[in-house]
Amino acid sequence: MPSTTIARGNALSTFYMQPSLTPSGVSPYISAVQTFTMPGLQTTDIIQCVGAVGVQTAGIVSAECDCYTTGILSVQFLNSTSATATPIAGAYIFQVVRAEGPLPVNAV
Repeated sequence: MPSTTIARGNALSTFYMQPSLTPSGVSPYISAVQTFTMPGLQTTDIIQCVGAVGVQTAGIVSAECDCYTTGILSVQFLNSTSATATPIAGAYIFQVVRAEGPLPVNAV
């Protein structure tokens, strides 16, 4: 339940999503941002990729996740190998934290 008595930002809700994604190949030694449609995501959501369900492709790491456009998930995949690698296709788990209001600039 939202609260108005706390001076700093609160999490209004935390929930998990498990979409099926089909990422594209990532060139050697770089990170690439890929986007996927995720209805319901908001630009103010804080998103953490828990990981792929199953075994991820060797050398691939799912890094930063964001929602810059409502309903569009951006996932940055890092390829740490010397060859092009494709992140595994299938279910991924994301934790989404929805803030009560604007996040504070500092904790003072």
